[in-house]
Amino acid sequence: MNKKQMAGYAACDYIKDNMILGLGTGSTAYYMVERLGQLVKEGLHIKAVATSNATAELAKSLHIELLDINDISSIDLAIDGVDEIDANFNAIKGGGGALFREKIVANLAKEVIWIMDDSKLVDSIGAFPLPIEVVIYGYKHLISRFAEMNLNPVLRMKDGKPFITDNHNYIIDLHLKAPLDLKTLNDLKTISGVVETGLFLNKCNRIIVGSDELKIIDNLNK
Repeated sequence: MNKKQMAGYAACDYIKDNMILGLGTGSTAYYMVERLGQLVKEGLHIKAVATSNATAELAKSLHIELLDINDISSIDLAIDGVDEIDANFNAIKGGGGALFREKIVANLAKEVIWIMDDSKLVDSIGAFPLPIEVVIYGYKHLISRFAEMNLNPVLRMKDGKPFITDNHNYIIDLHLKAPLDLKTLNDLKTISGVVETGLFLNKCNRIIVGSDELKIIDNLNK
């Protein structure tokens, strides 16, 4: 079992019968959904909302019942991966392009668990590019503004074309260095055209880290 699988499978130990779950996106979350499918097959009764079309397709293939997020008032438990996280539980997410939906789900959840391999633990976040989801209309003006702020913006591309999120937006990745000015970067979402940032500041209750030995670290400030 690799480190990501170790963390993904361990997170499923926190799932209880009849929960409404938030299912994350990415390579580590994939293993969590895979294990959840096994548990559903064995008789676990849950319902879930997905943070991306890719996760929704995987969940459907495993016969996990999905709900429309507009039809629920809260989520019992959200489980998702991270791209970087520090000792204060501040994280960068959105490498898979699902940051907006991931943040909506995290905000609705009564409990949040981030899962990862040990390479994602850092002293200070910032080495991983910070994703900013933006509307397509006028995106070049946002790139120019971010450049004026010395944020080193790069439009995310895929197969030679701009990457398009499940919400039909673009992503501008900011190539920065640790430590980050968290307040300034978090305030970018107040700029017209910015949908959301990939900063997830102290949003999780617990992290599960796949390493040589499994690590489970509770956030005592939540």
